[in-house]
Amino acid sequence: MIRVGLIGFGMAGRVFHAPLISSVEGLQLAAVMERTSNKAVERYPAITVYRTLEAMLADPSLGLIVVATPNGTHFALAREILRAGKNVVVDKPMTLTSEEAAELIDLAKTQKVLLAPFFNRRWDSDFLTVQNLLHEGLLGRLVAFESHLDRWRPAPLKERLWKENAEAGGGTLLDLGPHLADQALVLFGKPNAVSAEVVREKDGPGVNDAFTIRMRYPGVAVTIAANSLSMPAAPRFHLRGTRGGYVKSGVDQQEAALGKVTRIDDLAWGQEPQANWGVLHVGIDGGSVTRPVSALRGDYRLFYAGIRDALHSKAPAPATGVDAWRVARVLERAAESSSSRCEIVCDWSDEPM
Repeated sequence: MIRVGLIGFGMAGRVFHAPLISSVEGLQLAAVMERTSNKAVERYPAITVYRTLEAMLADPSLGLIVVATPNGTHFALAREILRAGKNVVVDKPMTLTSEEAAELIDLAKTQKVLLAPFFNRRWDSDFLTVQNLLHEGLLGRLVAFESHLDRWRPAPLKERLWKENAEAGGGTLLDLGPHLADQALVLFGKPNAVSAEVVREKDGPGVNDAFTIRMRYPGVAVTIAANSLSMPAAPRFHLRGTRGGYVKSGVDQQEAALGKVTRIDDLAWGQEPQANWGVLHVGIDGGSVTRPVSALRGDYRLFYAGIRDALHSKAPAPATGVDAWRVARVLERAAESSSSRCEIVCDWSDEPM
């Protein structure tokens, strides 16, 4: 049994990490660090509550520490955890910069411990379905790929006001950008260049709340985008190929469901209802054939099952520090492109090993 300590019990800790850790065989949510409140122990009475990082790190029974705090604190917390010789999972973005990511990667290598970013959306039902669709080649040669996470949030959520603070790592680019960039990197690898618009669309001053990033690859146009002023939202995925196209609307439902549970007991967890399936359009003999595509089952638990197996040396980590470094590099080039209003060539020669 791997005993897990969780730092932070805001939305990330409460909605994602605590229920998922509690739902994976071989992992035990043993401790939560909350500096002043007791929200975690109300939901998980058997845990130990720590008030400081030092106290949590002094617990020799903890084999894994999870960082689920505001973005701007991730680097410093992860660095201290690694220095203490502990394995660590860090919520996205792992760090605010690729330079910070490289430092953590080197430290984890020196300490011979695991460092993994929480890229749970690799296990979205819709993303897994798109991955399979491309593998089967039903669209022919892919020419355009669009991935959107659009929302209607004209006002910030009161419990997450730090997301309106640039110094705290707020802004949509660092909030949703890591997920979309990671998914694109999984599908297509490292882009040759990046161009982007990163802007604020809401009234008044504040952090960015919308972005459109174009990742240049040979033969295919890849666009990832997100904003907070979409009603209705654009399709979650829109793919075009030489044989046809695919459109999927709506978002994976696991996040909404996780907010209502302390652990997963639903045997149908992660299965998209048929009404939400994406639609494939294939050109045949001058006409077209349209059919829904059966959605693969999504399951965020597989991330933590992969972490468990990696800690037992049974499999590679499901996501690595280098993956987070690549994401950070793409987002940095996107911000640079938006400021300079030109395409930025991506140099990957300094990628950590």
